[in-house]
Amino acid sequence: MKHIARKRFGQHFLTDPGVIDAIVRAIDPRPGDAMVEIGPGLAALTQPLVERLGRLRVIELDRDLAARLRLHGQLDVTEADVLTVDFSALPGAAPGALRVVGNLPYNISTPILFHLLDHVAVVKDQHFMLQKEVIDRMVAAPATGDYGRLSVMLQWRYAMENVLFVPPEAFDPPPKVDSAVVRMVPLAEPPAIDLKHFSAMVQTAFSQRRKILRHTLGKWLEARNAAGNFDLQRRAEEVPVSEYISLAQRTQA
Repeated sequence: MKHIARKRFGQHFLTDPGVIDAIVRAIDPRPGDAMVEIGPGLAALTQPLVERLGRLRVIELDRDLAARLRLHGQLDVTEADVLTVDFSALPGAAPGALRVVGNLPYNISTPILFHLLDHVAVVKDQHFMLQKEVIDRMVAAPATGDYGRLSVMLQWRYAMENVLFVPPEAFDPPPKVDSAVVRMVPLAEPPAIDLKHFSAMVQTAFSQRRKILRHTLGKWLEARNAAGNFDLQRRAEEVPVSEYISLAQRTQA
């Protein structure tokens, strides 16, 4: 029986064979890789991946799809909301070992990216299909319209690149937006920061994008007696990631 895409799960199934092949080539799966696929859906990407890997773990929330996937002899199925999955405790998880892939549900893609940030120590790389505009924000440079909280929070920890454009007609049903595939590789020697402190600081900085930082981050720094020589006469989008990192290191307990 044909599976009907469920809007509440943000389901758009990849169907274009040429796009699927290009994504698999970008991921470059090798036998024995500890790979996890988020949201395998109808297994369009799953099948060519597992043919190269030998075995693949998949995380699927949709009960009907999870039941279908369990019939596949080479898949280990975790039926769960990905935001509840402890990636650090998955079989095969070890420092820099997991390769995470997926056509992420567009309605919760940002929460998934932040959830994985908590488990980055066990990740080797990540390849995700996302809305193109989300990837534009992820890889954006300072002083551009796309540069924001997401850019800073991910760039401090990953090297990222947009590796493939994917048009709406590659999906069934077609989404109303353009898509793309991003490659995310954790930095080998990331800056030493308190992630909770850094996250709170960056969120405060971008809380009112149009105002200069004196009105937002300035108050946050004053409360910590830590204003120092940081230039608060700028907007949040004008400050490079490296400066946010330095400020976080200087102000964390």
